[in-house]
Amino acid sequence: MRGPQLRRLHFDSLDQAGKAARNLLDSGYRAQGQWTLGQICRHLRLVQDPSIDGYPGWMSLFAFLRPALRWYLLPKLFSQDSPRGIRTASAFVPPENVDDAQEVELFEQSIARFLSHSGYFHPHPGFGSMNKQQLEALHAAHAAHHLRFLEPVRQ
Repeated sequence: MRGPQLRRLHFDSLDQAGKAARNLLDSGYRAQGQWTLGQICRHLRLVQDPSIDGYPGWMSLFAFLRPALRWYLLPKLFSQDSPRGIRTASAFVPPENVDDAQEVELFEQSIARFLSHSGYFHPHPGFGSMNKQQLEALHAAHAAHHLRFLEPVRQ
């Protein structure tokens, strides 16, 4: 079973993703998935920040899978109907009790940090080395994937 019909989201930039999270906080939302807005923003930060800070070393054990993941999974992530139900590593699973407003603020700070960073970007554990523009597109698509599970209550 595919689950509920989700809204179609696409972000051309991480700034758009941050604004969408802020809009959901301001409008209120109805969750159609398992995570709240705060949990989604925490997850997005946990996955995004290692682009600058580095991923856990054990994740490089799967580097041999990168060509297949880049060929098969990356295009699916960029589609507006990316796959549901793919389990994430426990290090990237948010706790249950997080504050939506605080997590949106921290997500916006993470976005600003990413956008202003001009140094080295660590290889993504699933997709390998990517430049800043490619990583921004990846993180923006990842944000759209998760934020589509939240339906704004008022426009």
